[in-house]
Formats: sequence, C-alpha cells, structure tokens
Amino acid sequence: MAALSGVCVWFTGLPCAGKTTLATHLAEHLRARGERVAIFDGDQVRSSLSADLGFSREHRHANVLRVAAAARDVIADGAIAICALVSPYAQSREEARRLVGAERFIEVYVSTQVEICEARDVKGLYRLARSGKLEHFTGVNDPYEPPERPDVAVVGIGDPDEVILKIVEELDRCRA
Repeated sequence: MAALSGVCVWFTGLPCAGKTTLATHLAEHLRARGERVAIFDGDQVRSSLSADLGFSREHRHANVLRVAAAARDVIADGAIAICALVSPYAQSREEARRLVGAERFIEVYVSTQVEICEARDVKGLYRLARSGKLEHFTGVNDPYEPPERPDVAVVGIGDPDEVILKIVEELDRCRA
C-alpha cells in the first residue's frame, strides 16, 4: 500500500453521544485496511495531556488546541488522528481545523438527543449536573454549540458500520 496523506477525524457531540464508540470502530476498520491510527479520546486526554486543566471555557479551548496540536503531529507523519472530544465551542473547533489544516480535517458531528445521552451515562454525571453538584457540564449547565456545517453528521450512532463507511468515504475523498 502506498504511503497516504495523514488526516484528522474529529468527533464532536454531547457527553455520552457515542463519539468514543464510533472512534473505536473507525480505528478498527482503518487498522484492518493497514492504516496507522492514533486515537485521542476526551476522557483519556483529560487524565494525561490535559490533566492540569479544568472545565472553564478557557480550559476547554486549551484542551482542544492541545489535542489538535498532537493530531497535527500524527498526520504530519502520514497517519490518521482520530479525536473524540466533546469540544463544545464552535470557535475552538474552527481553530483546531486551522491548526491541523482545513484540507486534512474531517469534522464528524454525533447528534444524539440529550435524553439518550443521559440514559447512557454510566458515571452519573448528568444526574450530578442536574442536581447542581457538578458545574460546567456540557448539555446541562454549560452550552454545546453544534457544528453548522460538519463534514459528516450522524444522528445517534445508528448502525456503526454504516456510519463508519460514510466517514471512510469522506476520508478517502479528503485524501484524493
């Protein structure tokens, strides 16, 4: 297989929308076809690369830019960076796109109703936020700004295989 250009696939959506599930399926699919892949999952990033950050607007912005910088390094090496972060602010996602390179950035919006996200929440974070015990929780007491023109829009995770094929089509188009 010829060396292919690196690309960043950036999943965004509410907490528990299905971003990590789709990112994991996408990584498996891409690895099966011989691609080199790095995954940046929001929870894992928060415990390592961004462990010093909180959840204020400024800290969320810094988190997005740190991940975008890491993704830029991955794609510079010809690999695929898969980023699954809430990344609630449109301005931060646009800056991530510019940092990575707009022609190598695929924004995937996982649009899942908040009620479904709450039902999936095994950590109980939505419940804590609704009770006032957790501040700055996206979708409850902190805003989420949906993308106006994502490269790929997904309602829930649906059939993950169909969603992955849609993303791979966009990835291959991006590389053409």
